[in-house]
Amino acid sequence: MSTGSDFDQMLEFAQEALALAPVIILGSGASAAHGVPGMWLLADKLGRLPGVDTPSADEAMQWSAFHSELRRGTDLESALGAVRLTGRQTGYVADATRSFLLPYDEQVFGAMLSDRRYLPLSRFYRHLFSSTHRTVDVITPNYDRLAEYAADAAGVIHFSGFTSGYLQTRTQAQAPRPTGDSGRVVNVWKVHGSLDWFEDADHQIIGVRGCRETPAGYVPLMITPGIDKYRLAHLEPFRTIFTCSDAALERARAYFCVGYGFNDQHLQTKLVERCDVDSVPIIVITKCLSETTKAFLRGGRCRKYLALEEGDGGVGTRAYTHLQPAGVSFPDQTIWPLANFLDSTLGADA
Repeated sequence: MSTGSDFDQMLEFAQEALALAPVIILGSGASAAHGVPGMWLLADKLGRLPGVDTPSADEAMQWSAFHSELRRGTDLESALGAVRLTGRQTGYVADATRSFLLPYDEQVFGAMLSDRRYLPLSRFYRHLFSSTHRTVDVITPNYDRLAEYAADAAGVIHFSGFTSGYLQTRTQAQAPRPTGDSGRVVNVWKVHGSLDWFEDADHQIIGVRGCRETPAGYVPLMITPGIDKYRLAHLEPFRTIFTCSDAALERARAYFCVGYGFNDQHLQTKLVERCDVDSVPIIVITKCLSETTKAFLRGGRCRKYLALEEGDGGVGTRAYTHLQPAGVSFPDQTIWPLANFLDSTLGADA
């Protein structure tokens, strides 16, 4: 049973954490809120594809085994982890993933063009930059470009490790050199790659803005689920990106997770350590808290937290805090969506 004081106490914690200019972690749920499909729909798509042209006997066997795993209801990460795809097949999966997600990404861009306030993340960027802050760090395993679109709509520069322009190359510096008077930059550390990034047979990496089709001679540079996930993370550009994201997590005074399920050890190891050792406050908002998220929050290593999800029966909000780990319901308060959360914490006109 919730009380008014419970709600006020929760909002006070949230406002104090947001005032610390938190590092933002965007999970698949942040994109799903705007119609970008998650892993289950991607798995359905891959499960209906024939695989690479003229496969070898081993490739045919591995692809058949992958489809068998999906038919048994195995999640995409586990299904790809159960087989050993060739490099050609891994590139095929990356290309199919990009082709599947790109139209949804472009729909979000179109909506943003029609309404610069369409993405609530833009509003949060503007709020953070209304003070003396010059840099906002966003860390995401998502391939889409919603974090970048939100920065564009907010009128601030974004940087993801590549030069600007239509044909982009990796920068030598680990931080941008912003132009203009404001010097305000959103760093978007895309730890699993981007729809914009490609690699050729000689492992030369480029970024191509607005590219509908994968350029000839290239494959999308995206770490897809499977056994190669951790190997690829040690190669460039991901090695540098993880270094930058770890540095952001190390210096953060708070964390703000939107739609993130705590299923990526690469991304969250430093976060968990700092929540434990340094008592860094963390906010998690999502439609449905994953079991791994709940286990992390209740496991004793997170000293100060607020987690919000949709309430029972789709009504209101269920909240969990370090003071109330069993949770408390607010049936009259739907504040787990990002836009509503910002209304409650920053004010409706912020």
